[in-house]
Amino acid sequence: MEVTRDLWWDGCVNVRDLGGLGLVRPGAVVRMEEPTRLSEAGWAAAWAYGVRTVVDLRHADECVRDHAPRPAGITTVRVPLEPVGTPFYEHWKQIDNLASPLCFPAMLAEHPEPVVAAVRAIANAAPGCVVFHCAGGKDRTGLLALVLLTLARATPEEIIADYLRTYDRMKPRYDELGARDQLTAVSELLASRNTTIEASLTSTIASLTMPGFLLGNGLSDTELAALHTRLAG
Repeated sequence: MEVTRDLWWDGCVNVRDLGGLGLVRPGAVVRMEEPTRLSEAGWAAAWAYGVRTVVDLRHADECVRDHAPRPAGITTVRVPLEPVGTPFYEHWKQIDNLASPLCFPAMLAEHPEPVVAAVRAIANAAPGCVVFHCAGGKDRTGLLALVLLTLARATPEEIIADYLRTYDRMKPRYDELGARDQLTAVSELLASRNTTIEASLTSTIASLTMPGFLLGNGLSDTELAALHTRLAG
């Protein structure tokens, strides 16, 4: 399943369809790293795949110019996920720079609004495939994927495997930057806090009551129905 979900759009290395996990149908939602490095052929592949909306989870100061123009028919919706400037952000920046799943439960408990705003953007998107991304497509993207997949009844094992897949897919980028192996780095960080990536993600998934989390934090019944239709058809 992992191999068939991997997509190869020229210029980016970490693109995959969530279809086949839980009730999610292929072609509904795709996760990836920032698409700024997509070539003209890469954007053409995204268009041919059915992408009509891109949900960008980065803050404005992270955004750089695309290497190639996006097709005119693709709408970009910006929904910054990290609550920059809050005590939560400053606290977790010191711990892991918000680059591990350690902060996921606290984020969902203390700042659910931006998460639900991103879910709303997917629910309300125009017909077609929706891509969502942050910078590397790992943690902000991973948290949103976890929320969507929990709603879609994916198993914890499926969600964890999907999260871990990013470390493999992004390795060429990490190598290019001269960074140490990120799976090792994050695993060591979590070990220093007496946990693991798998245990941290499992606790986050267990803490989510669906659809109560979404409805209790502002998603309407109409938007929830639209989200179900988008994900499961």
